[in-house]
Amino acid sequence: MSGPVPAGGPEDRAARAALTWLAEPGNRAVWNLVEQVGAPAALDLLLSGDIPDKRLRAAVSARLAAGDPRRMAEIAIRRADRLGARLVVPSDEEWPRRVSDLAGLELDSAGRINFDVRPPLCFWVRGAWPLGETLERSVAVVGARAATDYGIHVTSELACTISRDGWTILSGGAFGIDAAAHRGALAAGGRTVAVLACGVDRPYPIGNSAMFDRIIETGLLVSEWPIGAEPLRHRFLIRNRVIAASTAGTVVVEAAARSGATQTMSRVLALGRPAMVVPGPVTSAMSVGCHEILRSNPYARVVTSAAEVLEEIGRIGEYLADPPRGPERRHDHLDEETALVLEALPRTGSVTPEELAAEARLSLRTVLRRLSLLEVAGMVTRTADGVSLVPRPAPPVRRQAGAEPGQTTAERLSKSTNTD
Repeated sequence: MSGPVPAGGPEDRAARAALTWLAEPGNRAVWNLVEQVGAPAALDLLLSGDIPDKRLRAAVSARLAAGDPRRMAEIAIRRADRLGARLVVPSDEEWPRRVSDLAGLELDSAGRINFDVRPPLCFWVRGAWPLGETLERSVAVVGARAATDYGIHVTSELACTISRDGWTILSGGAFGIDAAAHRGALAAGGRTVAVLACGVDRPYPIGNSAMFDRIIETGLLVSEWPIGAEPLRHRFLIRNRVIAASTAGTVVVEAAARSGATQTMSRVLALGRPAMVVPGPVTSAMSVGCHEILRSNPYARVVTSAAEVLEEIGRIGEYLADPPRGPERRHDHLDEETALVLEALPRTGSVTPEELAAEARLSLRTVLRRLSLLEVAGMVTRTADGVSLVPRPAPPVRRQAGAEPGQTTAERLSKSTNTD
């Protein structure tokens, strides 16, 4: 009797590849079976028809009409070798540790959407970087395909700045916000990862082919589906759980009322990861989903800058975003009484200390003390008639093109229209 199959060995890897061809990734019953008996034995049970789960039994029976899973896995592995892609399994050193949290993911939704939620059995990867290391310091940025100029601008700025701080930007490779996130990271010379809902040999959408080529050179293309797999609609929903689980947190920039981005955020929140939302104009249909996430989820956080994103995903104390402040005014650091005296001074002309005390409703002694402080600070000056404000220096005059010193606007216009 043969012993257990070594995890990560050729037979284990081939079985995991076959299982992802036979059943959709994340399948609860398949994952549980692999956890209990290992991938090769789980594959044997599925092929024998010894499947208690009726839904899975029907799916396997239908899928077997398309081919032999072992044969299809063998073909996929050979094609991956020729492509320069690799198969990564949980026993590999580069396996991303965070995806194991999907073992406990439970959603409020019923039906199939809550059925394919378990951790991946394997990943197909294109690109030189180790998968786990690349995802260890990563943030997902997702959003609408039909993004607005506002969304594209905000996403590009966020991705570019976060990348420069050494974080990987992860997204789904789609048009709109996804593409802006990838391109922002590429522009900063940072790493970016595209998680696909199809084979890594046929990145989708085809219109982003040039971008995918650049990602392969400097980052990673990742998929759970074997080489040659089609980008079917339901696979994007399955894929989104990996986007939610792989990173330290997720930012959604724009999302319609019903969208894949809001579905991804539901998984982020269910996993207890930082869920960050960039607000948009209340008149924009592309921000309705963002605002609904904020309204209905007390754990979702508003972010408006890369600094705020980094504060959410970094270690405690690693990043502290400065609170937003307006321009500093000269009386911002004054105590209350000194500020009252300064405010009571007329904008022009002089005033006596007695008049100032009456205007500020303070004692004369207090006003004299505060005037001394203001004089030392260079804000007031003593005159023959009392005290007055020190005038602020006038801003430099910006001369218009073609204007001469001392020339008025009327004279300049007159000169420019003179045709003599």
